[in-house]
Amino acid sequence: MNVPSEFVFAAPASAIAVEAGALLRDYYRRGVATEYKGDVDLVTEADRASEKLIYERLHALFPEHGVYGEEGTRSNMDREYRWYIDPLDGTTNFAHTFPVFCVSMGLERRAPNLTASQDGELIAGIVYDPLRDELFTTEKGKGAYLNGTRIHVSGAADLAEALLATGFPSRKRHDNPNIHFYQEFTLRSHGVRRAGSAALDLAYTACGRVDAYWEFNLNPWDTSAGALLVLEAGGSMTTFDGSLFRLDSREVLATNGLLRDELLGFFGYMFAGHALEPIPTPAEFAARRAQRIKP
Repeated sequence: MNVPSEFVFAAPASAIAVEAGALLRDYYRRGVATEYKGDVDLVTEADRASEKLIYERLHALFPEHGVYGEEGTRSNMDREYRWYIDPLDGTTNFAHTFPVFCVSMGLERRAPNLTASQDGELIAGIVYDPLRDELFTTEKGKGAYLNGTRIHVSGAADLAEALLATGFPSRKRHDNPNIHFYQEFTLRSHGVRRAGSAALDLAYTACGRVDAYWEFNLNPWDTSAGALLVLEAGGSMTTFDGSLFRLDSREVLATNGLLRDELLGFFGYMFAGHALEPIPTPAEFAARRAQRIKP
């Protein structure tokens, strides 16, 4: 797999993601038994096998690094470097043989004076889609890449001409307000896609396949790799009030940068309970677009 040679961490670790992806692909084709690790959260033997493989390979490659995995791995958490691992992002898809899932690996560097609750600096990220053989890689200050080719966020500057992505939680769905945002943004854009993998949604924002992505209640293993991909591809990462994204942020808004203020404005109005402006008619939209692109 083609990865920029100057990637100190992402280049060697990408081989681990690809190996874990091959493991997942084999399980996917054979079928796996599904268990519940909560009221509705699914887990499979593929999740656990992938995390075990990733941990063992990372420990051999970077023995001084910590590992924080979704399926329970906690190793060397006090170290300067800490990997956040989602061994199978999109487990529900995987269990239903819906072909959208990936391996996600994000690397944080933590200064010695940080407390356990403080964020370090995201310095590397890898997202690997084994069914499409697509490897997204990034390192801080070195850009973002897909299979070795540099990627950038899109140039969409108007929500009405944007394609968005979002997700819904598998647990506490009745408490989640996202359906209200989904409805408004679907009506005000080219559409909203809900593919079921936060890491891939962020990677797709980074490479311009979607123009923005939002979701509630994510975890560091969901977002660490994808967040750096978006930033290194020229996009923005915030919460819904415009605060800077943190690894423990419970709200994530990733955009191409051009849509950031418009989307934040909608979130502000909706959270405040204000009525939104009426959706433009086709004629009004055509007039507004003609005015915007007028030479």
